[in-house]
Amino acid sequence: MATSLRSFASTDRFIAEIASPSLRPGYILLGDEIFLYDRCRKAVLSTLVPPDFRDFALHDLDLAETSIFEALDRAQTPSLMAPFQVLFIRNLKNLYGRGAKKEEFAAIDAYFRSPNPQALIVFVADHLRIPTDLRKMDYQDKERFERIRETLGDWCGIVELARVDENDATRWVTGSAEARGVRFDPDAARELVDSLGADMMLVSSEFEKLLLYVSAPQPPQFEGVISTGGGAAAGVEKPASLPTQPTSPITKNRVTLGDVETMVLAAKQRSLYELTDAISLRDRPRALALLHGLLNASDGGEDAAIGHLYMLARTFRQMMIILEKNVRDSRAIWQALWQGFRMPPFAADDLIRQARRYKSRRDLTRAIRLVARADIELRSSPVSKVLVLERLILDLCAEPKPSLFEPASMQFAMEL
Repeated sequence: MATSLRSFASTDRFIAEIASPSLRPGYILLGDEIFLYDRCRKAVLSTLVPPDFRDFALHDLDLAETSIFEALDRAQTPSLMAPFQVLFIRNLKNLYGRGAKKEEFAAIDAYFRSPNPQALIVFVADHLRIPTDLRKMDYQDKERFERIRETLGDWCGIVELARVDENDATRWVTGSAEARGVRFDPDAARELVDSLGADMMLVSSEFEKLLLYVSAPQPPQFEGVISTGGGAAAGVEKPASLPTQPTSPITKNRVTLGDVETMVLAAKQRSLYELTDAISLRDRPRALALLHGLLNASDGGEDAAIGHLYMLARTFRQMMIILEKNVRDSRAIWQALWQGFRMPPFAADDLIRQARRYKSRRDLTRAIRLVARADIELRSSPVSKVLVLERLILDLCAEPKPSLFEPASMQFAMEL
């Protein structure tokens, strides 16, 4: 399981040291991978801080509100109510701001030369982003990393909370499911991880939902129905055989690719981004095939058409902002798009590439206007919703032609 995976090696070593005599007086959790941080924190609490003593033994401090001198004084002072103290100190970046901070680092050195053996200090440096491949670390993050190691590395153990590799995340999903008596199909695990961009907090959250989904009792199935014949009950059907003994709940205990596509929103959105990719390439046959795939996979069939139009309009609006702000990489996209209007992590690079295929803002405005027109048609009870969507896809894939500006349609499109 996770203990044999390279991406978890640093946290595994930390967890092993927590329960061993080689525990150091201080550690630094370097990186912003929340899943691994949460794993380390839970290990510290379960090993060193009994639940009955947490009000007295656990201290969450922030260097933006508490000075390092006060934090060190608290660590040095034995607690009268608890046998051991744990201090999580956030915002470590405040120690490396403006000024030399000579007094602060002198106090840290003085403490660690004679630390309290009944206390553990855990510095949290979540202002650094550590990629899966350390060679690809941002230059500024690399400088911060080295400075922390040079100043605190002699006293504190360093735990790297790097991004989890996609292959390791996939193996974590299948291994964790197996440990809980559930089979997680390999292709389903890959789809789960890939659709969420290997963000382990999201992966673990959706993983729990999927296990609950497949572990829920299934409704009992009757063998068949028979007609009762004539008389007052004519035409009424009843079960051919009813269970006479209570039966135990039937559970599937297996996660398939279809379960992931049904339960995980990002997996459902993947086909939509494939559709906009085909549209941006003017590939009509592929776009039509993907449209029918979306309709067939939707629970509502044709009735889900309005929802697909909403997502298309949203995606074209995202591409317009990407084009206007000249976004060229996925790291800049989070600054260009506000919270609540962002795409899943796996789609960021694809959407940037799609947006750059359009020559100007006018082309994307035309696409939004076409979606708005199709939305009006769908709300007017057409004979066939599929025909409306097919015509929309054909129009979106066609090369734009000069046409008169339509202010009413444009206003509706932007509202959509």
